Amino acid sequence: MRLIGNILWFILGGFVMGLAWWFTALLCAITIIGIPWAIAAFRIGAFSFWPFGRMVADRPSGAVGSGFSALGNLIWAILFGWWLALGHLVSALLCAITIIGIPFALQHIKLAGLAFFPYGKDIVPITR
Repeated sequence: MRLIGNILWFILGGFVMGLAWWFTALLCAITIIGIPWAIAAFRIGAFSFWPFGRMVADRPSGAVGSGFSALGNLIWAILFGWWLALGHLVSALLCAITIIGIPFALQHIKLAGLAFFPYGKDIVPITR
C-alpha cells in the first residue's frame, strides 16, 4: 500500500513540491552560511517525493545541529518557509477537491507546517 500511496502522491503534487524543496536547497547551498539549511531542505525534499512509510520526528536535544533550531527556523521561515508552505497549501486545496485526494491533502498540510520549522527535524521510517 505504501508503494501505491507514494506513486499517487508523486503524481498529485509530490514531484512539484519535492523539486521546490530541492531548488530551495540549491539556493541555500550557494553560500557557506546556508549549508545547514540546504541539508535540511534536501532531506525534506526527498521526504516530499516519497512520504509514505516515513515520518517527521524531532531531533534529540543533544544531537548535532539541534542547538540553533529556534534561530535557524526563524531565519528559514522569513526567507523560504512561507512560499514553500504556500505551495503545499495550494497543493492541498487541489488534492482536497476529490475524495481520493483528501489523504494527500492532509499530508500536504503536514508538510506546510514543516516548511516553517524544518531545522531540528529528522525523517525516520515508520516501524510497526
